Order: sequence, then C-alpha cells, then structure tokens
Amino acid sequence: MQTLPADWRSALGSRLSDADIRKLDEFVFVERAQAKLDGEQVFPPDDDVFAALRLTPPDEVRAVILGQDPYYRPGQASGLAFSVRAGVERPRSLINIVKELEADLGHPVPADATLEPWTRNGVLLLNTALTVREGRPNSHRRQWKAFTAAIVAMLAERPAPLVFLLWGENAKAAGQKIDRSRHIVVKSAHPSPLSAKGFTGSAPFRRANSELTSRGLPPIDWDLV
Repeated sequence: MQTLPADWRSALGSRLSDADIRKLDEFVFVERAQAKLDGEQVFPPDDDVFAALRLTPPDEVRAVILGQDPYYRPGQASGLAFSVRAGVERPRSLINIVKELEADLGHPVPADATLEPWTRNGVLLLNTALTVREGRPNSHRRQWKAFTAAIVAMLAERPAPLVFLLWGENAKAAGQKIDRSRHIVVKSAHPSPLSAKGFTGSAPFRRANSELTSRGLPPIDWDLV
C-alpha cells in the first residue's frame, strides 16, 4: 500500500499514530494475499488506496463527499468515492449521481466523465473504508473506521465552514459528531439502485451551494466537463 501523503499525515497529527498506519498496511497486505489464494482480489489497487487524499490536499478541502467503500467489482474502484476511471462503464451509483447533477444544476455531463474534476475544486471523495474484498461490500469497514473517523474529526475541527455531503447510512453515522452550527451538512440516501429513490431529487449540490452563498462563501464548482 502506498504511503499516506505527508501533508495528510501532518494534518492528522496525534489523531493517527505510525503504529495505526502500519497496522492498516499489514492488514491490507495480508488481505490481498488471502484474497489471491481464494481466487479473489482486494480493491482498489495499492497505488490507488490513498488517491482521494493525494488528489485533494488537506488545506484545499472545501467539501467532503462521504461514501461507503470502494466498488467491489473488477476494474471499477479508483480510490475516489463513487468515481471510476475514464473509459470504465459507469456503475449504477455513479449513473444516479450524474443524473442528479444534471437535474439539480443543469450541468451537461460527457459520456466518459469521471468525478475526478471535483477533486481539483476542493471536493474530497472519501469512503468510510478505503479497501474492500471483491464481491463483499463492507468487508473492511471495521479496519478503516478509526482512520476515516480521524479525517472527518480533523476537518470538522476547522473554524471555516466546510460542506459534508453524507450519502448513505454509513456516511451519516460517520458524520454524527460534526458541528452543524459551524459546518454545512447535507444528507441524502445512498445513490445505489437499492436506495436511489431517496437520492433522486435530493438536490445535494444545489443545497450545498445555497448554504455556502448564504454565508458569503463562493459556491463549489460541480462541473465535470
């Protein structure tokens, strides 16, 4: 597993020890080896486990989209919550996100667009677990819980308002302690086909920008073109 980016390691400070990182690294190493013996895989690949943190430095975070865990089918997980690489067929959750974006803000989305442009606009695409066993959603949730909780807690301590978009029950649970008087919390159902009716029409992007502008802050650029 690639090293946790130095800027995030520094920002997390005492919330996360070197021993905690080593324990996670050992867990993922052993899981990959066991999965191989079982004829399975662990997603995403080692180089992409910390992709969300690598692409959005801590001092550039303006919003956090909190998901569950990486896509658990081959070729889909990219290390960014809900996103896939260009050229990869969109999973249903991503299809529903794109539809909602178009309906919510009227942004046209190219057929091969990914969510990666958001990372350059200060949107941290973070899952509550950064790895998953093939075909087994939530299989690594327990091992990553403290790690992602530390990230959310660190960001929630910042005095400047951030937007936390919590999609699904895992994300909502992870964001329970966020100070609503300081930060903007926008809750939606998970965009998966199993709960998409609750996600469709929830207007998370417009609600986030409306709250930001009401506080005199610039809106998030949600364009994927």
